[in-house]
Amino acid sequence: MVTVLHTTLPAEPLSARQARRFVTSALSELGLPELTDTALILVSELVTNAVLHARSEVTLTVVRTSGGLRMEVGDQSSLAPSVRRYSAEAATGRGLVLVESLADAWGSDIGPSGKTVWFELAPAVA
Repeated sequence: MVTVLHTTLPAEPLSARQARRFVTSALSELGLPELTDTALILVSELVTNAVLHARSEVTLTVVRTSGGLRMEVGDQSSLAPSVRRYSAEAATGRGLVLVESLADAWGSDIGPSGKTVWFELAPAVA
């Protein structure tokens, strides 16, 4: 069974905090609380990137799939995200490196009204 929850956030810095609250609630509702810590780190990075770079409203979608969790962050920019490597002293630029490191899968889709950056997490198998 697939369950989808979504919200829309304004293009402002507080949207990352609102996204974290939404994700915490959604993962509890969906029975995936063990994924919360990692999901919060990743969604914070993606929402912050959307607010800083796209400067548009952000849509956040949480999808509970048979394999785990898929989260999507959409904005109105058609500029594809790219992973960049920065020096250890750089103050920014590590968001997508975190996504690449912590997510089981991730990517982006470009459409006529903008892009969606997504990641997937699978629950740990006991």
